Amino acid sequence: MLPAAGEVPWRAVVNGTEKELAIESNAILLDVLRDKAGCLGAKRGCDMGTCGCCSVLIDGQPRLSCLTLAAEADGRDITTVEGLADGHHLHPIQQTFADYGGSQCGFCSPGFLVVISALLEENPTPSDPEIKSAIEGNLCRCTGYQQIVDSVRAASQILTSGGSIEDSTAPKSDPHPGFSEEGAS
Repeated sequence: MLPAAGEVPWRAVVNGTEKELAIESNAILLDVLRDKAGCLGAKRGCDMGTCGCCSVLIDGQPRLSCLTLAAEADGRDITTVEGLADGHHLHPIQQTFADYGGSQCGFCSPGFLVVISALLEENPTPSDPEIKSAIEGNLCRCTGYQQIVDSVRAASQILTSGGSIEDSTAPKSDPHPGFSEEGAS
């Protein structure tokens, strides 16, 4: 029997919030995000880096969290699907996924959304081949991919009509139906 890995301090900015955690020295980023940081959007799919369900952004770049040691992300900025929304308003790609049927069962959607948000940040007007190239590491068994490409094109139109993702004046989604502006803090 092998001894357990020792715990080490780990710190990162996860979805805009500083996290300081004690993690096992050999922990996988996916496990730290789900089990310690409470980010359940990153999904465990294949555990081999072939499906893309666990995709997150590390310093703005897509990475497979099932193949990334948490120690590699120590001190970095990590974005999961939960971090794409602007408060109670969806990111344009989240909204267009809903509007255009980009997700069916939804299991793979978080990985697609994260990867596509990085694509749109780098290239707000991608061509269809560029879209397909960006999502080639993400597998979906439900949609046939055309709805995903259509969703990206629609999100691109929203973003380019209003500016960049950070300072977009593009129309935002309506807040979640249960959200009350009076009760917001």
